[in-house]
Amino acid sequence: MEIDLIPISQLPSRYGIARSNLYNRFKDLQIEPLKQGKKAFVNASQLQLLDQLHAHLQQGGITSEFIKQQGLVASYTGTMETSTLSPVQHRSEPMVVIQPTALVSVLEAVVKRLLPSSKSKLSYLRELEEAYQNGWLLSTSEVADLLGLSPSTITGYGQEFSDAGFIFTRVGIRKGGEIAWAIDKEEWDWNEPKKQSPIGVKEAFSDVFDP
Repeated sequence: MEIDLIPISQLPSRYGIARSNLYNRFKDLQIEPLKQGKKAFVNASQLQLLDQLHAHLQQGGITSEFIKQQGLVASYTGTMETSTLSPVQHRSEPMVVIQPTALVSVLEAVVKRLLPSSKSKLSYLRELEEAYQNGWLLSTSEVADLLGLSPSTITGYGQEFSDAGFIFTRVGIRKGGEIAWAIDKEEWDWNEPKKQSPIGVKEAFSDVFDP
């Protein structure tokens, strides 16, 4: 005849563990022994679960792996071995992981779109004029930002291009590996509208310039 109740006093010797370790397993598996008088018992299904856990541990496994295999969900208060468990069916749901740097970039883009821009649409011309007057060499990304273009578009223009009355000429490499661009201004003969070739830009800077 099948035995329904097993005294817990027999379990430490059954598994070769201390009584304290046995109670830890009760806690991990949320087993509540049945008390009858001064004695406590586990039923056959609880004993089967304890046997399975013991066999798993004997094979080199850990309690958390066994709990996951059994479809139990843990409410962590520390490690899995000392957590309180609820016998609900485990469901595997997809998790979306967003890197902090990517999240910051997304938030910045959203904020830029939502907040009204106080920057004048012509302010980039003043900044280009300032760079021209001071003889500054701008990087590809800086030129792209001022003109509202992508860096790849700027690079694709080749050795020289003009925009908004300014001439941009490659003159070397900036620190960091970006192309350095010198800024000159287009000159016009109003009697005969014709673009004059910029003079002195290429000659003034070395191809290996590195500010």
